[in-house]
Amino acid sequence: MQAIVHQLGELFLQAVPTVLIILLFYFILRALFFKPLLAVTAEREARTAGAEKAAEAAEAAAAEKVKQYQEALKQARGQVYAEQEAARKKLLDERAARIKDARTRAAGEVSAAKARVAAELAAARRDVEATVAELSAEIARRILETPPRPGAPAREAR
Repeated sequence: MQAIVHQLGELFLQAVPTVLIILLFYFILRALFFKPLLAVTAEREARTAGAEKAAEAAEAAAAEKVKQYQEALKQARGQVYAEQEAARKKLLDERAARIKDARTRAAGEVSAAKARVAAELAAARRDVEATVAELSAEIARRILETPPRPGAPAREAR
């Protein structure tokens, strides 16, 4: 058994330089490779988290701006509709005023024409009444002056 322990001791003595080399490589790789790699990974994760927060903030700001834009658009549309309604009402009022004025003028013209026709009718009646006596006298004179035609029946006095 001692031989085995002696062989194991020699084996461990021969393994010591390999273990030291492995430990040396471990510390060198840890210092030169793994620490910078872990630092870069941590920085990348921090930047990613910061970028995600910034993206969320930008998205919230964009949503707020969209909301403000839609509100401004709604107000602008309401204002345009109000202006259109005011313009339409103004045009309707102007049209109603023009129609009323035209009706008033037409009624005045109709009244004047009626008065003119009534005056002409009255004048015509006066003329007819004035000439009725003359015309009836003239008609009676002509009828009475006409000699009877031969062969025509005699007229009876009425």
